[in-house]
Amino acid sequence: MKFSRGLAALILTLLFNTSLTAQYLYKDEVIFNPAFGEQIEKLGYELHQKTGISLRLIMLKELPNKMRIVDYEKELMKDFSEPTVLLTFSEMDSKVDILASEPSLYKYFDKKQILSPISSPVQAFVIALMNMDFSDMTSGGTILPLLAQKAKQGEVLGKYSGSMFNGYADIAEQIAESKNVVLQNAVGNANQNSILLVKVLFYGIIVYGIVLYIKRKLYFIRKKNELS
Repeated sequence: MKFSRGLAALILTLLFNTSLTAQYLYKDEVIFNPAFGEQIEKLGYELHQKTGISLRLIMLKELPNKMRIVDYEKELMKDFSEPTVLLTFSEMDSKVDILASEPSLYKYFDKKQILSPISSPVQAFVIALMNMDFSDMTSGGTILPLLAQKAKQGEVLGKYSGSMFNGYADIAEQIAESKNVVLQNAVGNANQNSILLVKVLFYGIIVYGIVLYIKRKLYFIRKKNELS
């Protein structure tokens, strides 16, 4: 069979695209959505070009051999020689984690905030008020609050892709800001600010209701003490 230049070019193109696709969406056993992969690749490529840090997303169906997610990440990290941050999600294990190849990389992003199960400061205050424990009010989570939401049948993959892209973008934008660079493919804060405003109003109403409830309880206690 004659090996034409066109065929050779096609093979090289396919090999290049396969390599490119696997660069920042490093493993995907869950989503299999070309549009999702394209967005991750664009953002990851730009971040690496401007900061020298590779942010890789790992989407697993299940952790192998019942490994801990941190141990799996450490094994995978051996494949990379450059500064790397792994954002790893395992569907069946319901686990999410972030691991950096070197401790100094953690100064560029807030891992605790990104992985917080609480999305807004107002929500954190309400939970602390209900538990009467204000020792830890970390909020601003961009992954777990979305993962925790219920999804209708057929919308689960959308929930996974939305939450993981949200977290990926959050890490990328924090690293970029720490490095004083601007990402053209960044998600931006417009949508996040709109969502935050709605949450502030919603939880503000809840706090107001709790305050009224406490006042009413104190009123009846005071009345009871006056009559006794």
